Amino acid sequence: MSVPPRAVQLNEANAFLKEHPEVLYVDLLIADMNGVVRGKRIERTSLHKVYEKGINLPASLFALDINGSTVESTGLGLDIGDADRICYPIPDTLCNEPWQKRPTAQLLMTMHELEGEPFFADPREVLRQVVEKFDAMGLTICAAFELEFYLIDQENVNGRPQPPRSPISGKRPHSTQVYLIDDLDEYVDCLQDILEGAKEQGIPADAIVKESAPAQFEVNLHHVPDAMKACDYAVLLKRLIKNIAYDHEMDTTFMAKPYPGQAGNGLHVHISILDKDGKNIFTSEDPEQNAALRHAIGGVLETLPASMAFLCPNVNSYRRFGAQFYVPNSPCWGLDNRTVALRVPTGTPDAVRLEHRVAGADANPYLLMAAVLAGVHHGLTNQVEPNEPVTGNSYEQNEQSLPTNLRDALRLLDDSEVLAKYIDPKYIDIFVACKESELEEFEHSISDLEYNWYLHTV
Repeated sequence: MSVPPRAVQLNEANAFLKEHPEVLYVDLLIADMNGVVRGKRIERTSLHKVYEKGINLPASLFALDINGSTVESTGLGLDIGDADRICYPIPDTLCNEPWQKRPTAQLLMTMHELEGEPFFADPREVLRQVVEKFDAMGLTICAAFELEFYLIDQENVNGRPQPPRSPISGKRPHSTQVYLIDDLDEYVDCLQDILEGAKEQGIPADAIVKESAPAQFEVNLHHVPDAMKACDYAVLLKRLIKNIAYDHEMDTTFMAKPYPGQAGNGLHVHISILDKDGKNIFTSEDPEQNAALRHAIGGVLETLPASMAFLCPNVNSYRRFGAQFYVPNSPCWGLDNRTVALRVPTGTPDAVRLEHRVAGADANPYLLMAAVLAGVHHGLTNQVEPNEPVTGNSYEQNEQSLPTNLRDALRLLDDSEVLAKYIDPKYIDIFVACKESELEEFEHSISDLEYNWYLHTV
């Protein structure tokens, strides 16, 4: 991936500033390992310099734990003097931030070595290297995300979240009825502003639906023929939702399991593959007879256990799993079946695709996409045949076999010979080091439940 030509960069900046003379500042954004957006804010007069020369940020940005602390065992912190790398703009990501009181724009960045080569530890670069393998085959990834989230009150109760009061009724919701239109009406101004803000930012969000828990919603993104762009949209959509909700005096959470006994937040991804003529290679009247589709499914299912650390990257991620919440717990697939890990929608022959239903909303979209596409490519190139499709309730037919905790998931990732062919082992080492550091801190903490159980009873 080369740095865009200077003339192209400056033309984009010139056109935007001319169209938006009101803009005072520009936020330069880059998503870290956890999908958390970090960066710098500059004045508009500095935008040309950013497009021409980039900006410096430390390489340790990609060695941060969930609390923003550098994990020194990655080797990207003090070992290299906390040295800088250079970040360049991602074309066509410059847009306004509709929630700002002072007119502000935003621009996505990606990190490079000082000599110009992409920086290996940038999750966007991790994905690019996988996508490049499809490019070499003359194939294009078409992808879209479905992102779930909760609106929550800005005030917690004893450190725990609670649903926000409805701006209309003043009541806190208790409904668990999925797709209930009335629940959309309770928060209509916030939800409509999310859709309108997405449109203003060029994010292809085309629907919001009520999910199966109080104040839980899902935003559907429209498919685009660019896997990296699909992930860019998912990262920007999260930021948009958080800021729009805050303007409406609410918070949001994409935590995988914020409430015991309620549904978790998922991040489903839909994938189809286009050939050189733009035809979906999964197109078929009878999907079970489509060899490319079967092999793609076979590869994803074979690599699913080792991919779990990317799909479910936090301790809390594994609390989301449960049959009653439609979260698959075994490598299985089926036609139009929402109880399986890989659902194949079959509405029309040309709309046949993969819907990957395992990841939580706390996953980094770039790493999630990289892991799934690695499985697809592995299946296509090795003609991996899947098991038989599941008809009916997969939870009653398949025992749970996917990792149920982060430590086991990290071990499987670290040992995977297949994923190491697609994702730089140096990056896997960094990812595992960061997550093991978080896990160690978690395991050394003492929970309220432990005090309740043991303090006065043993």
